Amino acid sequence: MSQPLQSQLSDVLQKLEGLLERVPESVAKEVRQQLREFRQLLVDTRPPRFALVGRRGSGKSSLINAIFGQKVAEVGHEKAQTGEATWWSYSGELGTIELLDTRGLQEGSSPREADSATSPIESILAALKEKAPDIILFLIKATEADAGIDPDLEALKLIGQTVEKIHTYRPPIMVVATHCDTLEPKNVRLHQPADEDPDELQEKLDRVAVIENHLKAKFEADPYLNDSLITVLGVSSYQSWKNDIRRSDERWRIDTLLDYIFNEIPREGKLAFARLSQLRSLQESLANRLTQVVAAICGGIAAVPIPFGDIVPITGLQIALISAIGYVAGRQLSQETAREFLTAIGATIGAGLVLREVARASIKFLFPGGGSVISAGIASSATLGIGKAAIAYFIQNAGIERARQIFKSERETSKATP
Repeated sequence: MSQPLQSQLSDVLQKLEGLLERVPESVAKEVRQQLREFRQLLVDTRPPRFALVGRRGSGKSSLINAIFGQKVAEVGHEKAQTGEATWWSYSGELGTIELLDTRGLQEGSSPREADSATSPIESILAALKEKAPDIILFLIKATEADAGIDPDLEALKLIGQTVEKIHTYRPPIMVVATHCDTLEPKNVRLHQPADEDPDELQEKLDRVAVIENHLKAKFEADPYLNDSLITVLGVSSYQSWKNDIRRSDERWRIDTLLDYIFNEIPREGKLAFARLSQLRSLQESLANRLTQVVAAICGGIAAVPIPFGDIVPITGLQIALISAIGYVAGRQLSQETAREFLTAIGATIGAGLVLREVARASIKFLFPGGGSVISAGIASSATLGIGKAAIAYFIQNAGIERARQIFKSERETSKATP
């Protein structure tokens, strides 16, 4: 996230925290809870962290490229590619993720970069002392799911226990069966199912299901691994590159994989991951949650029995919400751009908005108690409308007229609600 937006959010939080110090804790408690989530999602944001564990050739580098949709990691077709287990920051056009890119388990040859006598598992455990992954991705080739997997599972269990011992946190594990595109019938393309014979396609999908169920049974046999398991998912991450230009894309179920990951990572990593994923479903999910949180905060502030005291914080929050939604969609919005969007949808910044905010705050002053309830409803519904309009415009690529209609509809619905 850009420094101007981070600074903007910090300023808004300071004003809010100062406002809440002037009211009874019973009034401020719920707002503080929403502010905590707001801070985790937008202020304390960081790149998500994954540990990729698997044998040589399991497709770790290919999966990294599949997640980004770009060539950011070298793929070793002939010899082990990854050296000592190391935390790397992999960056694409839209963001960064931190990956513990590990040496292959049961490695048959020394990787090109390796200059140490340590074993793969010793290398991994040493790197885990530095930081804990948000999630462990255990990769195994679909065709090797029953080929001496027990030592791999023992190593995986040791990795999870080491993270838990050092960082007092048990990382979730997701099993990814890679290279599903190579299963029989090999000519059937999982990434283009509409073009394939339905019977042959089903035959291939059935093979994937058999492998997934086999791996699930292996995990269920060990209580520790079973308790840590998110799911088992067969995927294809194959992409072909020439001079860093993609010439073939046979990715399959990568969107589903990203959805599972998004649901498991901490709030601090969700913003960066939703932006990076380029998946509208994840972007909309996070943007809707941000809208709900900010609307709840605005409603809580508006209910605070301090006349006129909430005008700047609410306006600042709404501008921050628009900027954050634009960021999730892959854009960097200035405060001025966010203000222009508010003006375009009819939530005018400037004299008009100030007059409405003053009128709303005056309701509280003239009609204590009931006036605060009315004020809270107005602030909350306005913020919901702004958030929904921003989602439509920045994420769904709707026109500004559609965004204006959404904002107007949300306001009218709130007025009609008793």
